[in-house]
Amino acid sequence: MLSNQETFFKLANYKMPYGKYKGRLLNDIPEPYLVWYSQKGFPAGELGDFLKIILEIKVNGLEYLLKPLEKR
Repeated sequence: MLSNQETFFKLANYKMPYGKYKGRLLNDIPEPYLVWYSQKGFPAGELGDFLKIILEIKVNGLEYLLKPLEKR
């Protein structure tokens, strides 16, 4: 099991594996796309969990918290 710190580091560097935003960090995906995805239904597993978290982060204007954790 990952610690909270490891989980947030992984979240900050997780790339979308497919679709329109393939290869982009989840934090760089536009909020309207995440809202659309939430209405469609997030995928199961880690990707779905991370997409839900990223949507909440964006809705609350907290994207800046993940930026220092990104490896570019």
